[in-house]
Amino acid sequence: MSAVEPVPVSRPAERAVAKAEPLAPPPAAPAVPVPTPWHGSATLKGLLAIATIFLLKLAQPLLVPVVVAVVLTFLLSPQVRALRRHGVPEVLGALVLVAALLGGTVLLGSALVTPAAQWWSRAPSVMTALEQQIDRARRAIPILAPPARPPVARNAPPPVDPIKDKIASEGVTLTRLVLGHVLSFGFSAASTVILLYFLLASEHWMLSRTVEAIPRRRTRALVVAGVRSAQQEIGQFLGALSIINLGVALVTGAAMAYIGLPNPVLWGTVAGVLNFIPYIGPLLNTLLLLTAGLLSFGDSALLVAPAAAYLLIHAIEANAVSPVFVSKRLSLSPISVFLSVMFWGWLWGVSGAVLAVPILVGLRSVCKRNRRLRLLCVYLEGSRKPPPSLASLLRHKRRRPRTLT
Repeated sequence: MSAVEPVPVSRPAERAVAKAEPLAPPPAAPAVPVPTPWHGSATLKGLLAIATIFLLKLAQPLLVPVVVAVVLTFLLSPQVRALRRHGVPEVLGALVLVAALLGGTVLLGSALVTPAAQWWSRAPSVMTALEQQIDRARRAIPILAPPARPPVARNAPPPVDPIKDKIASEGVTLTRLVLGHVLSFGFSAASTVILLYFLLASEHWMLSRTVEAIPRRRTRALVVAGVRSAQQEIGQFLGALSIINLGVALVTGAAMAYIGLPNPVLWGTVAGVLNFIPYIGPLLNTLLLLTAGLLSFGDSALLVAPAAAYLLIHAIEANAVSPVFVSKRLSLSPISVFLSVMFWGWLWGVSGAVLAVPILVGLRSVCKRNRRLRLLCVYLEGSRKPPPSLASLLRHKRRRPRTLT
């Protein structure tokens, strides 16, 4: 019996078998976890933001003069460039502007030294009169009334009044704080003036060197446009605000002189300066004028006249004058302004409250040129047009049928 011979297989059959039975894939290598970059972690970003906030608070003596000088540089740099176009060097132009600013400040301060010294010399009598007025008001409220004296001997000490002791201790503490901050304020003011001069004298040089260090041409254009836009917006906003506050100071001083309040120039200047702080400044000035009226006019009906006159002036300024001088392009959201004043006031005190609005204007200018911050820019910008209704935003818009041509 012969052996079975193998059946020959053709080449096309071998190729079909090879296609029908593919080779098994090689074993997969173990997956290696990809490390997440530090800037992509939300937790680290939150911790970095918190650390930055507390660093800004601790570095207040160093950063406040720098920020004030930068804001004033944004306001005065266009004048330096205008003088340079007329042939005046930047060093000389910056010196002229800084000298003019210092001269105006010194003249204003010299005009206010005498009335401020008079009020300071009257501080003990003012505190005594204020305590008497507070006692009169407390007697009308049973809960806050001072303790009655028991019928004891004549030489016995009077009963202790905790509210009066608290007022006296707070007055001593306030005087100590004011005297302690005078030297610090003088050092900060001198540092601000010197830094302002250097920034004005070298503004063009610093911007040129910064742009030169950027490799991409598009980024250079964005940086130059952003800086010039921030300078223009901050300068226009501060210029309009300064004109408005000057008018508020003049009208308030004239109103206080008509009412008969002593030192009307002092109160007009205080009203103009405090008006740079939105919301909080007018409220504080109203309280000061109410106290001054209480001390100057006693129990007469004129004690509320200074505060009432200032409130009327502020209402006209906020609702009729400011919308005309401040253009729509520079308007800000009231919520964002109030939150900015609260945040920077908590961070840097009175200086932060004054700088809150210029910082907000600069932040809005940066948000306009960053795609990731466009949503934040929407909340920062103010709009005088009424917003659309929620029903119209939620309503489904039908697509128009296409017409065949």
